[in-house]
Amino acid sequence: MTTIKRYKVAGHIFAIECNDDERAVMTNYEPFITEDSANPLFTLHVGSEHTSAITEHVFTDASDDDMPRIEVSRTAEGWLIEESVNKSGDICLHIYTNNDFSEAWLAYETPNKRFAIDNAAMLIYAFAGASHKTLEMHSSVTVKDGSAYMFLGRSGTGKSTHSRQWQTAFPESWLLNDDNPIVRINDDGTVMVYGSPWSGKTPCYKNACAPVRAFVKLVQAPYNKIHKLRLPEAYAYILSSSSGLKIVPEMMDQMYATIAEVIQKVSSFGLECLPDVDAAHTCLKGIDESAVVGA
Repeated sequence: MTTIKRYKVAGHIFAIECNDDERAVMTNYEPFITEDSANPLFTLHVGSEHTSAITEHVFTDASDDDMPRIEVSRTAEGWLIEESVNKSGDICLHIYTNNDFSEAWLAYETPNKRFAIDNAAMLIYAFAGASHKTLEMHSSVTVKDGSAYMFLGRSGTGKSTHSRQWQTAFPESWLLNDDNPIVRINDDGTVMVYGSPWSGKTPCYKNACAPVRAFVKLVQAPYNKIHKLRLPEAYAYILSSSSGLKIVPEMMDQMYATIAEVIQKVSSFGLECLPDVDAAHTCLKGIDESAVVGA
């Protein structure tokens, strides 16, 4: 028997229809359950046999060896997005969607139900949310004194390690999300970051949010040094850290506009650093000093 539950992440409601066995593995979604009856951003139907004729293969996204490979095709009704567990693996997820990503149907060929549901929900959330000044980002987020600090960088750069150093250096700080937080520009113009059901290898599924004080691009180095990024640099780093379907011009236009607004409101920094506590102190000091002098 299948049931539908609704979830709210960054103010956006989405619905997932699945069976009891699938729902049982979705413990990471429980903090986000809502009874809000507003129209959902999208509905994901899990275990569906829905199909649509492929008209054109348009895109392959294959990055790091340990990351999923994504194949994107046009269909008669919208899109087909397929994924493997890693870059060279066999395709095991098939996600059919309509044109605006408001409806999606997931079929999977892997025993890892949670992997299938999480990857489908993350992708559709990012695509459907792009038109609502919302960015799904690859980042580790630490909150201190009510403000969020977002650490950016490629997998293996040390984002999670740097967040842990902050929590050692500043015991009052806490981890909001360690892999896929949601950044949204709210109606009042505030740039907020929200926890999500998706947090990579670190279980951190907090239904919480904080205003973003700074984006910090991490680079490994034999020393600790921070500098403020110019707007073009900040734009490029935030774009590369945000999920979107680059072959859809309307979606990318919306993302470009959101990022342009974000970098005008929130400062971005580059941190060359060691994996030590002093890196956290250097980072915060540089951000504080920049705010004081208006650099």
